[in-house]
Amino acid sequence: MSWNGVVLHRELIGLGFNGGYQQVQRLLKPRRDRRRWQEVATVRFETAPGEQAQVDYGQLQVWIGEQPETVHLFVFTLGYSRRLFTRGYRNERLATLLDGHERAFRHFGGVTLTCLYDNPRTLVLGRRESKVLWHPLFEDFARYYGFTPRACQPYRARTKGKVESGVKYVKRNALAGRRFSSWEELNDWLERWSVEVADLRIHGTTHERPIERFAREQLTPLGTRPPYRYERVQLRRVANDALVAVGAARYSVPVEYVGLIVSVHESPGHYEIFHQEQLVARHPKATRHSVRMEQAHYAGLLRVNQRTGPLAPPRLDPNFGPLGEVI
Repeated sequence: MSWNGVVLHRELIGLGFNGGYQQVQRLLKPRRDRRRWQEVATVRFETAPGEQAQVDYGQLQVWIGEQPETVHLFVFTLGYSRRLFTRGYRNERLATLLDGHERAFRHFGGVTLTCLYDNPRTLVLGRRESKVLWHPLFEDFARYYGFTPRACQPYRARTKGKVESGVKYVKRNALAGRRFSSWEELNDWLERWSVEVADLRIHGTTHERPIERFAREQLTPLGTRPPYRYERVQLRRVANDALVAVGAARYSVPVEYVGLIVSVHESPGHYEIFHQEQLVARHPKATRHSVRMEQAHYAGLLRVNQRTGPLAPPRLDPNFGPLGEVI
């Protein structure tokens, strides 16, 4: 039911109501107040050890190198112990989301029974008859690790409060006022901060250190399970400069493959380039519009100066002595 007093008053007049607008407003006020607390109030619930993790992203500007960069913070929080894992990424695509999960599972040494999400578009394709339609690749990933993904009710993200508090904590404690020379330095610091600071603090809700409560977590061990193999395969023709264009950047391959078709296998952090099932190059992902070149790929084209000592001074030709000193 809509609580628009103007509209409701107009409709009531059409039904023969003779009262004024203020009467309608006084009638609506307690109903509006009741709806307001129903919308904002939540019941805090605590999950059992190993039962649930909550996953979310947060964004902020961080100085990396000589310029501010938008960092997408992946935050994975264990519901019982409140231990968290965080990592900075350039985007929130599916590949980075899977990479964040993989790293969190390895960091904690196990997996919870369920993971809770705030309906990210990379994972939730829609809903049908109150059932969440998950991205098929993510569904396969969840089956591989044996956890059940769950999505918050739309417009009820407060049910994911533990991780949202974790995102704020990372922003205000780990990154406030800091700058980094590279993305690698940023993520090295976040990993160290998680262990040396976040794990050892006295949590405001549990009044315990997360690392101490973690001893009672009951995660499903990873065992010897290898990492989930996720990759996209794209075909590309090698340009005349022995570079392959993919992901808005360019990567070198050996010059003998110029003009040939190669397959580019994309994993969360790397590109592997194959020709007829033979690996010919492997590069870490680069930023947009950049170029990654390996000198060895251009062997035979680049002239390498073999001199190891200083160049000898020019020798004076005696036949040109009368013309003056050679400069």
